[in-house]
Amino acid sequence: MAKVKLTKNELKRQKDNLQRYTRYLPTLELKKKQLLVEIAKIQHEIEKIEAEMARTDREVSAWVAVFAQDVALDELVALEEIKTSSGNIAGIEIPIFEEVVFADVEIDLFYTPLWVDTAIEVVQKQIEQRSRCEIAKKQQEIIRNELRITIQRIKLFEEVMIPQAKENIRVIQIFLADQQTAEVVRGKIAKAKIEKKKLETVLS
Repeated sequence: MAKVKLTKNELKRQKDNLQRYTRYLPTLELKKKQLLVEIAKIQHEIEKIEAEMARTDREVSAWVAVFAQDVALDELVALEEIKTSSGNIAGIEIPIFEEVVFADVEIDLFYTPLWVDTAIEVVQKQIEQRSRCEIAKKQQEIIRNELRITIQRIKLFEEVMIPQAKENIRVIQIFLADQQTAEVVRGKIAKAKIEKKKLETVLS
């Protein structure tokens, strides 16, 4: 770290810095709280989606034996696009789930078993649930990373920048006070010398 200048201008600069740091710190603390709240909300949403996924899996397992028939469901369900938009939480951009778009696949109703329509709906539902869950986890990852950076900044302000500014102010103030004392002493010595010289002149 560069050595601090022991000047009045530097004293003002350090005081301005300290004021700026102490004003900015509560903003960081507020952001930290907001991020923690959002992480908890998203975690609740993830758990909710995972519970839905588990229910869907249980529904499938009830008639999964039917899938043993020779029907290629993967050819009947074609994912075309997962649509997302952008959202903003505490100043950071996150993806927002909108919808899953499936391609239109023609089904031969004459040769296809009746249960296939239901199977396609369930598979599409599973894909949508997984997509929602993945995007929610991506949101959480982005916010957790921002939280980590915010906590680092808080620590930097609390443990380094604010204490350093206070120490710099203390050192400069001591130096300037010593200088002022020295100037007063020098002034008194100079005045005493002048008075002495005047006295000698009068007496000679």
